Formats: sequence, C-alpha cells, structure tokens
Amino acid sequence: MGQNREQGTIITLVAVFMLFVVGAMAALSIDVVTLYTARSEAQLVADAAALAAARVLANSGATSDSSGTLIASAELSTGPAQQVAIQVAQGSMVGGRALNSGTCPGAEICVSFNNGSGPPYTNPHVTVTVQRADLPTFFARIWGNTQLAVAASATAEAYNPTGGTGASNTTSPPVAPLCVKPWLLPNIDPSTGNAIFDSFGNINDSKLLGWSSTSPPPTPMTLACASGNCSGALPNPAAWNYYPGDPTTTFPPPTTALPTCSQIPTLTPYQASVAGCIQTAISCNNPNANVDASNYGTRNSETANAVNCLAHDTTFGEGDTVISTVPPPQNTPFQFVAGNDNPITGAGTDVMVSDSLVTVPVFDTASFNTSGTNFHIIGFVQLFLNPDSNPADPTTGNVNTTIINMAGCGGTSAGATPILGNGASPVAVRLISPP
Repeated sequence: MGQNREQGTIITLVAVFMLFVVGAMAALSIDVVTLYTARSEAQLVADAAALAAARVLANSGATSDSSGTLIASAELSTGPAQQVAIQVAQGSMVGGRALNSGTCPGAEICVSFNNGSGPPYTNPHVTVTVQRADLPTFFARIWGNTQLAVAASATAEAYNPTGGTGASNTTSPPVAPLCVKPWLLPNIDPSTGNAIFDSFGNINDSKLLGWSSTSPPPTPMTLACASGNCSGALPNPAAWNYYPGDPTTTFPPPTTALPTCSQIPTLTPYQASVAGCIQTAISCNNPNANVDASNYGTRNSETANAVNCLAHDTTFGEGDTVISTVPPPQNTPFQFVAGNDNPITGAGTDVMVSDSLVTVPVFDTASFNTSGTNFHIIGFVQLFLNPDSNPADPTTGNVNTTIINMAGCGGTSAGATPILGNGASPVAVRLISPP
C-alpha cells in the first residue's frame, strides 16, 4: 500500500520544477528581449539627439568663432543646441513611451558639452544621455522584480579643421564636403581686403562671421570673367569675385535629384550644379581645382535663375531668411526662418537647416594662374543666400550672401583620410561615441 501511495510523486515534483523552469525561461525570453529592445531604442534616441545638437552647432557659426562667445550662447540650457537635442529625444519612444525632460543629473534626458579648456572652440562635443528607470517587467515579477532600468549615451562632434589664429595642427584630418557649388572664391576678405585664411590655413578674423554682401560698401558675389567669358587670360583675383568651376574635372554636374522651378523648365548642366547637389567631394588641400575656361555668355542669367531656384525664391523675397547680430560683435548663433516658398514647412517657422545654405571653396591666391588650372583649395566658406529683393540679380548674376561658417584647411594633414562634410556644411558632424 505504501508503495502505491508514493507512485506519481516524482512526476508531481518534476511538474512543479518544470513550472519554475518555464517561468524562468519566460522571464528570460520576454523580459530580456524587452530590456534589450528598450536599450536599443535608448541608444538610437541618444545617437539622433547628439547628432542633431551637433548639427545645430555646425550651422550656428560657433565653430568659426575663436572667442568662444557663440559657442557659449549656442550651448545655454535655453540655447538652440540643447533645445533641439531634447526635442529630438522626446520625439521617439523608449520602452513604449516618450522620455520626460527634467533637471540633470537624474533626468531622463541630459545634454552636456565639452569644448576643451579654451580656444579655439572649433570641435565642440555634445553628449546626450537618456535613461528609463521604470521599465515594467512581466514574468520576472515572480522574483519580485517589477521594474528595470535602461540607459544609453552618445557623443557627437561638430568638426571644423580650423585650429585657431596663428596655429598649425598637421595631425588633423581634412574635410571633404559634398554639394559644393561650382564657384571658386579667392582668399580675400570682402570686408577688409585681407586674407580670409592665414598662412596656416586658419581663420584670419572671425569677425567676418555674419558679414553680408549688402553691408556697406555693398559687395555682392560676382562672376570674375566679364560677360561670362573665361576663355582668355583670367582677370586677377578680387574680393568676392568668383571663377566658375570646370564641369569636366572638378565640378561634374549632378544628374539626379534635381529641383524643379517654374522659371527653369530644363536645367542646363551649369544650373544643375548650382541648384542641385554635386556628389563629388571637394577636399581640403586639393590642388586640382580648375576653372571653366570657356565663353559662356549666359552664365550670369543662368546663375541668378539657378540660385533663386535653389533658395525657393522664385517670386523674389519669399525665400528663407537668417537672423543674426551683424559683427562686431557676433554674439548670437545664426537662426534660420522659413519663407513663404519653403516647400517643407510654414512661413515664419524656425528651421535647423535651409536650402539657402551653400558651401563655396576658397583657393589660395598664390596658386592663381591666368590659365585657371590647379588652384589650391585653402578652405571653405558656408554662405546663406539672402532673399533681400532676390538672392541673385538676373541681369548681373550678382548673388547676395551672408557668411555663416568658415573652415580653413592649411593646418590639416594632406595624407590623412578626409572626413565628409555635413551635407551643405564644411563642418562635419559625426558620432565619436559609442564606436
């Protein structure tokens, strides 16, 4: 009888044991997956927020200001970089809900900056940390674990190769921006007549930031070759007089993703290079930038129409605008405001970037030759195409601009692998942590 009563005991014990095993496996399979999913979401949020904040710094002009005034203003808790980082972080879900802002440390979103111990402030870092300490559990509750915590951190850099006035850093990699416009500007400051970049390839005077071609005396960006004819000996370099880039070597025109404009039914190759995005990167220290040595009699009118197409200013005065304090001193970051013709957002809306932002290469005047070959790229200027009346005059081809960024490259290592620029900006934005 005793043996009969013990029959089935082992099966019962195994069943009870298997219940705990199944529970443990369920906790591992569901709660661990939930935890890792939330962790991945947190990392993606941190990455996106850090890159967005770094991009704000890149387009604010802060990396071109050796005084540190702009960087300090852009990085305030109420400044654009931190505010954009928080907005981006709150725009995505982590563990099924959006993150909350608060006071750091301890908040679910924390933003910090590192610009080193002093000038030149050319490579600011943005670190965004996100966390959730109340991630709910499911089967793990049988062990008393009702909540889990996840956290992630990312650091992004706004990289400007400029090393500061009178400095040379031959270990820094050069930049190679895309979408560079086919205009070669001489290294002449339009506000003073001095060099934009010094002999080290660094910014000579950061007060040029915010300078507008409508400032007295008016100095619009103008074609150097009279009537578009560059077929003879080129005229000597003059401030803000550009030479057209050669489409067969240095600036091959894009063939895809071209904008459409009512006043330009069909873009010429030159207009495509202006209004579209040239996919060939133009690198610092490139000695092979060539001029289009041809007689192109319609270049002025084509420049104007293509510029107005790019800036969404087809009805004149309807394009995006830039808000800044005209130096000296320059003490507020640049802010871009959408115009009536902006195709993405409503007029009056603050925008992070604008199609009116363009990058133009600057060549060392010492490499100038009247045949227009092998100009040496010493740096880049990022310009905003102003919609005052219209950015470009169809009769003269003159282009009204405001200087947003400067990136010198004479102090970089010619043998280092170049860093691709941030779209239309010569200031590259990249994640440097996590690897």
